[in-house]
Amino acid sequence: MSVNTAAQQGKQIGFCLCTVCRKINTINSRNCRRCDSKIQPRNLASLQQSWALLITAAILLIPANIYPITMLTNQGKVTYDTIFTGIVHLVHSDMIPIAIIVFTASILVPWLKIVGLAIYLTAISFHLPVSKKKLMVGFHIIEWIGRWSMLDLFVIALTVAVVNMGQLLDAKPAPAATAFALVILLTQLAAKVLDTRLLWDRLEKNNDTN
Repeated sequence: MSVNTAAQQGKQIGFCLCTVCRKINTINSRNCRRCDSKIQPRNLASLQQSWALLITAAILLIPANIYPITMLTNQGKVTYDTIFTGIVHLVHSDMIPIAIIVFTASILVPWLKIVGLAIYLTAISFHLPVSKKKLMVGFHIIEWIGRWSMLDLFVIALTVAVVNMGQLLDAKPAPAATAFALVILLTQLAAKVLDTRLLWDRLEKNNDTN
């Protein structure tokens, strides 16, 4: 097979993949022959949707880190913890492995997801001359690690369920918990709604043709 043939896409030879049941249809078909879903060679609006979700997540990440994420009432005394101060308390309590896990899930992973998705979307929007194969590998890694961002919310929910003794000792989620949950949801949606086929519309011959 020649290089030019290998570089051809399905739409160039008249075929399109159904995004629902994964059946190959002709590009002129209005609906999938198997599941009757609408056939879309490319969803151009998905790029704008993904950008909007990602920018919103980046904005919400600021209050999620600045404002308290937990509120603890101990014998009538109320204390608030942000994500960072909670990690510091874990370190001071000699729970360094848990502190590392919380830091990774609550601070490192969300920022890496936002930066990674921003690079991916920028490559599509401005046709950056970078390897699409490497970008796709990074995109799948972002999708996989994104689910572990929920670990911090799981810890909060577990703390609220276990540490609850009325007015003597009571733990509740604080406003930043809502913002953090929205950051996780919006970054997941930003990756989900994007039509990744847009990345392959301009192949780089030096990196992506073999």
